Parts: sequence; C-alpha cells; structure tokens
Amino acid sequence: MGAIPPFLLKTDENPEGVEQSVFDGIKAAVVKDRPAYMKDFLDNFYNVDTFAGTRISDQAWQNSFNVAVAASAYAEYACVDTWLTDFRKDLPKIDVPVLLIHGDADRILPYESTAARLPHLIKDLEFVTVKGGPHNIAWTHPDEVNPALLDFLSR
Repeated sequence: MGAIPPFLLKTDENPEGVEQSVFDGIKAAVVKDRPAYMKDFLDNFYNVDTFAGTRISDQAWQNSFNVAVAASAYAEYACVDTWLTDFRKDLPKIDVPVLLIHGDADRILPYESTAARLPHLIKDLEFVTVKGGPHNIAWTHPDEVNPALLDFLSR
C-alpha cells in the first residue's frame, strides 16, 4: 500500500519521478518547524480537505499527529533520503505473488510516479486501485482494502 517503487526521484532517465526540490523542501520544513510540517503532511496523508468528518475523524487525525511529533526528529529528517532509492533493477527479480493497493489520489506518493508504473516491473502482481483514495487508504477505505488483503492472503 502506498508504494514508493520503482524510483521516486525525477532524473533524465526517470522523467516520471518527482523533482529533487520537493524532497529538499520536505527536509527544510522538518528542520524549520517539524510540527507544522507534520500537520501539512497528515492533511495530505488523509486528504483531509476531502475526507474530514466522513472517512477521517478529528480524533483519528489528532492521534496520528501525536504519534508523528513524538517520533524521532532526526529519523523524520533522515528518512527522506531513503525515499530516493532506485528499485527498478530489483523489482523484476521478485518471484512471489505481490499485492499492490494504492489510492489514485495519493498526495504523498503520486500514483502516476509510483504504483501505475509497477505492473510492467513485477511479474506476478495483483493491482488494486482505490478510486479517490489518499495515501492512508487502510484507514479511509477499509471496505476496499480489507477484502483485497483477505482475498490475496487466502490464496
């Protein structure tokens, strides 16, 4: 769910990726005002402007915020660089069935830059697109996510 692969960074050979300036901006925002950054991140994590009060309660959002700001400040900064790992050569080597569930309105890991590219790179891939789903589809769309997981795991 919410896949980072194949390669998130935009380069000459990966024009579908995301500009380096986005990642630099995230790191700068974490340093400048981490709680403010986490608020913006979580608003996009849940697509709060669309789902507040219907698929995400204020209390559930607040719980996520509490967990986020209690986490390591260093880890929140340092993890950004790990998002730039290039998995393109590794993905074709996967030799087990894979379930991919991704929202097509994911503002954290853009659908077209990530999930939409994976069917051509993973042999035995079952791909479930959650229409209108944000990054945390497990919370906002359990009626679509849970049956897909249970069906996949039962096989």
